[in-house]
Amino acid sequence: MTENTTSAESTRRVDLDITGMSCASCVQRIEKKLGKLDGVTASVNLPLEKAAVTAPPSVSDEDLLATISKAGYSATVHREAHQAGSDHHRSHHDRDDHQDHPDHGAHSDHEDHPDHGDHPDHEDHLNHGPSVDVLKPRLIGAAVLTVPLFLISMIPALQFPGWGWVALALATPVTFWAGWPFHTAAFTAARHGSSTMDTLVSIGVLAAWTFSTVELLLNPAMTGGHQLYFETAGVVATFLLLGRWLEARAKQQAGRALKSLLDLGAKTATVVRDGVEITIPAAQLVPGDEFVVRPGEKVATDGYVVSGHSALDTSLITGESVPEEVGPDDTVTGATVNSSGRLLVRATRVGSDTTLAQMGRLVSEAQTGKAPIARLADRISAVFVPIVLLIAVVTFAIWLAVSGDLHSAFRAAVAVLVIACPCALGLATPVGLLAGTGRASQLGILIRGPESLEDTRTVDTIVLDKTGTVTEGDLTVTGVTPLNGHDPDQVLRLAGAVESHSEHPIAAAIVASARQAAARQAAARQNSEATLPEVTDFASAAGGGVRGTVPDAGRDHTVVAGRSSYLTGYLSGEPGAGALTAEQEQQLYDVESTGATAIWVAVDGRPAGIISLQDTIKESSTPAIAELKRLGLRPILLTGDNARVAAQVAAVVGIAPEDVFSGVQPEEKIAKVTELQDAGRVVAMVGDGVNDAPALAQADLGIAMGSGTDVAREAAAITVMGSSLTQVVQSVQLSRKTLSIIKSNLFWAFAYNTLGIPIAAVGLLNPMVAGAAMAASSVLVVANSLRLTRFGR
Repeated sequence: MTENTTSAESTRRVDLDITGMSCASCVQRIEKKLGKLDGVTASVNLPLEKAAVTAPPSVSDEDLLATISKAGYSATVHREAHQAGSDHHRSHHDRDDHQDHPDHGAHSDHEDHPDHGDHPDHEDHLNHGPSVDVLKPRLIGAAVLTVPLFLISMIPALQFPGWGWVALALATPVTFWAGWPFHTAAFTAARHGSSTMDTLVSIGVLAAWTFSTVELLLNPAMTGGHQLYFETAGVVATFLLLGRWLEARAKQQAGRALKSLLDLGAKTATVVRDGVEITIPAAQLVPGDEFVVRPGEKVATDGYVVSGHSALDTSLITGESVPEEVGPDDTVTGATVNSSGRLLVRATRVGSDTTLAQMGRLVSEAQTGKAPIARLADRISAVFVPIVLLIAVVTFAIWLAVSGDLHSAFRAAVAVLVIACPCALGLATPVGLLAGTGRASQLGILIRGPESLEDTRTVDTIVLDKTGTVTEGDLTVTGVTPLNGHDPDQVLRLAGAVESHSEHPIAAAIVASARQAAARQAAARQNSEATLPEVTDFASAAGGGVRGTVPDAGRDHTVVAGRSSYLTGYLSGEPGAGALTAEQEQQLYDVESTGATAIWVAVDGRPAGIISLQDTIKESSTPAIAELKRLGLRPILLTGDNARVAAQVAAVVGIAPEDVFSGVQPEEKIAKVTELQDAGRVVAMVGDGVNDAPALAQADLGIAMGSGTDVAREAAAITVMGSSLTQVVQSVQLSRKTLSIIKSNLFWAFAYNTLGIPIAAVGLLNPMVAGAAMAASSVLVVANSLRLTRFGR
């Protein structure tokens, strides 16, 4: 159970899984019912079928569930998949020796942390209600039957003697089996004294089928013309099933972000017990366990280093492009990757307390806390449906009273229902969405659903992650500053040779650049091999550096490469070397002021040069950000990198200095997005890493770069499959255009219905003409939507 004590008054949070919701009015009904309980507030999320409820202790879980049940829906308290396992771990192996280490023990007490569970079983509840698996066969079956039904009904040349009976046979399973989700939803709403879009769909489909069946039974030989509208029932049911299937698929995809977060964690851990290394599932680790992390392995859980030195690739968590050097007493985070040395780590936080689990919780809470989706068609139907039903009843009563002809009265009432039947209203969103998303997919853009489109229209601020979004995300050598008479190519060649024995990512970038330089030199001389010198006496030292003996120009040289702190320590031990000079310190400052990472190289005890490495800016970033500004968006750079790097990147791409936020951790990213929203900004977030997922979910519009992680893509509403910000611009432009088309579709569809209803009510529009008018509105909607296929051409 997800309960959260948030105040001294013991106000708690309860997460509920709700089934049976179909539209925005369902959300409003549940929130209204729960809000009538004393002290209870609720935020219901339609796509995730979840509710985040804040309740006092006087209101029990059973009270909440009973209230939802009375509203006509089913609910259960959301339980986390691993909560029980976490409790078992605490009782099984309760160690407190890690508490002696400062700043590490405080997080091991599970009772101090709201236990939301580390890996919410986020997909189970997504399968409730009409799921993809339930709707897909109904949609396929309806389409297969509706195509021939439509053809024989609308094309006189295909009509053979007795074709109406075939139409009845084709329309009946579509009306009752394929359309069953609409009928059940309409019945549920009616049982609780309300109506939704499903009400009008159900009545319209049933009315068209019933009227046509009665007409066929009264005139089985179909003499003197016909008034059969079986195709109306088939088309309405089929297209609205298509829309419902698209929505269900979006729901299913919406919950995968947390599952992807789970998959990022280490599956096993090599734990040391009684001096023996034992491999166990990572889920069985408990605070105080000591485990080994070898090069290339993931850190199994949060903890601190007991012994060993290494560089950790923390980009998944922090977004920082430069690996983090760690040694004894340094904190490490689960799911980060060990790049080089062997580490012995003591676990401090496990299960639901880990950083990875907390990020998962951030994603879940951000998604649940989003404002309920109020689709325009549902808002229209909230008023439109009861009015149409009232008009149909009044029409029937007046005609019966005036003419005394039951058949004429029924025909006029059905004409009202048929002309009001929301075929075009139902088509407006899914057909527009199909056209827009189809064109988007051709441009490498994936759009989740209509709610994503609506968000793009109101967005005024766009927050950009740096690494992998504005920049390439890979370090490359951008320059070599030679010292003491050395040649830049020589410095790079010697450094590349000694770094070739290191597994550090910075070393890999230097080696790649050195080999490219060697290849250029070999090509120029035409007789030299493009290889780096062989290294002997190699050593990788604690503190961020390597050393070795490298042959060059006929003699051996002692070559050292590393950060300035390492080089200074090395030089202090060399006779006559001493510390760096003031001039060399200034050269270091000049390099780092450009936002570069500086690696020193010393040869035979003297500084030989500084190698600069940077995460290069994508060519598309500058023009794309300029276009975003033209669209009325304020770009903000948000990054885990240091201030110098962030400022340099922002200056190049055209982002104002006051809109740059550096050194930002994942939880701070989501806080920054929330802060902007609280200030009245409508925020889009663009990112590509796991560390961006919570902010992507919190933002009014999340846009993920397809070159990034699955977690980022699945937490976002829009995904651009490439790595260019140009596609982000296109996604905003196309989304706004698609939304505009959908809204114009809704307007024309609604206009047709509204204008046709009074004509039908006075008997000037028989059901056949009403059906033709409805078909015309549908054709207009489709034609309008097809304009999107020409976007960007």
